[in-house]
Amino acid sequence: MKKRARRPPPPIDQRAVFLNIPYDVEFRSLYVAYIVGLYQLGLIPHIASEIPGGARRLERILALIGSCRYSIHDLSRVELGAGPHATPRFNMPLELGMTITWTDLNPDAHTWFVWESEPYRIQKSTSDLNGTDVCIHHSSPEGILSELRSIFWRKDLPSVPEMMRAHRFVESALQYHILPKAGTSTPYAPGVFKELCLLASRVAELLRRPLSLS
Repeated sequence: MKKRARRPPPPIDQRAVFLNIPYDVEFRSLYVAYIVGLYQLGLIPHIASEIPGGARRLERILALIGSCRYSIHDLSRVELGAGPHATPRFNMPLELGMTITWTDLNPDAHTWFVWESEPYRIQKSTSDLNGTDVCIHHSSPEGILSELRSIFWRKDLPSVPEMMRAHRFVESALQYHILPKAGTSTPYAPGVFKELCLLASRVAELLRRPLSLS
């Protein structure tokens, strides 16, 4: 049987962060917090739904993970979905497993972080991660911004209150401008994600400019 040629690893963007998050309505404000917070810290978020092309979904996701210097895996919504045939959502743990394997094979190329909403819950849901430092966001945008600021800390970072003001502005724009213009109710659509990123990057740039007193 002929072996498939191994693809060379993709170039790594040192500012890129892959977001492994649930795509549901209840998570929207936290999703916006991740996008706004990363741009406030000089980083660039990426999600699986933005990937074009016809390759298998898992292959596209793995390629995106491999091109990002960091990844965030939010396991706070690994729970039973709504409806008569409720099943747990395994996409986030699956993509975390793929990332761990990738990092083990390329230890200097990638750093991953696990996030949860409640302390100690991950010891029950994913006991193999015992010993891993988990970021706890308490299901709040402020919690996400605080944890982002902590793990990507450097000098001259914006404060959490400053980041929250940016979050409120971008979230309002999403509700009253971006979604109506796109003709959709989902913030995870590729076009909506790109507009969110563009707005969040512009807000971050404005906040980094020094105020003129003249």
